[in-house]
Amino acid sequence: MKGTKVTFDNEKLHYSSELMRALAHPLRLKILEFIDSNGKINVNKIYSNLDLEQSITSQHLKILRMSGVVSVEITGKFHMYQINYDVINKASYAVNRFVGKS
Repeated sequence: MKGTKVTFDNEKLHYSSELMRALAHPLRLKILEFIDSNGKINVNKIYSNLDLEQSITSQHLKILRMSGVVSVEITGKFHMYQINYDVINKASYAVNRFVGKS
């Protein structure tokens, strides 16, 4: 049997795993759907409309922000979140390509 050398770019592999981890949580998907339906939105509106605790919402938003799925704009005391659609589209393309549904 012929040996195959498999190599991965560790940085890309780490980022990919963090991105998939961020997108694989049901509550984070719910938060993303809410942000998507509202465009740029204040964190207070996210947790109050989704009936979540502020601390839980902030933890999930931090994971989404660290993976690049959302970005935050701070205006005074307000944290406004919006989706980074470029990252979402690339992740969707990669997953669909991997499972053969391009």
